[in-house]
Amino acid sequence: KACSILLRGASRDVLNEMERNLQDAFNVARNIILEPRLLPGGGAIEMELAARLKEKSKSIEGSRQYAYKAVGEALEVIPRSLAHNCGADVVRVMTDLRARHATAGNVHWGIDGKTGKVADVKALGILDTFAVKQQTLRTAVEAAAMLLRIDDIISGISRKQRENKQQAVMGGDDETFGDSRDG
Repeated sequence: KACSILLRGASRDVLNEMERNLQDAFNVARNIILEPRLLPGGGAIEMELAARLKEKSKSIEGSRQYAYKAVGEALEVIPRSLAHNCGADVVRVMTDLRARHATAGNVHWGIDGKTGKVADVKALGILDTFAVKQQTLRTAVEAAAMLLRIDDIISGISRKQRENKQQAVMGGDDETFGDSRDG
């Protein structure tokens, strides 16, 4: 079956905005039909992942533990931004969320965007789609890996340039009379 939707707006800009919102709603509905799994929203999943990664980092020795800690801290940016955007006391809310997610089984505690308080987001019906959350995390990890690769390439190039300069100054000809070191 097919249907038509008629949109009316006061101006072309309002009409364009309504069309974008309708398109977004269709995409959300399509995503839920294709992948019906839902997760607690309000930063609850990010805080749970952050807590578990920080916990895991304590069992790992060496420099690898810092990667787990860094990813855990990066995941906390989402609930911190939510708390900030709804006008909550960010320090108090983040401390409360960390305390609630410190024990296993408190996956559903997140931020209620209306009140700015920590709440059971599943009970409030604040949910995110699994597909969107999965893609967001995948993209973030890929971007971080790409930045690390670029950093390795740049540091490798600059290391080679330093080595070449040192070889040019120290190595090269053994003759000291009349070369660049004499000034």
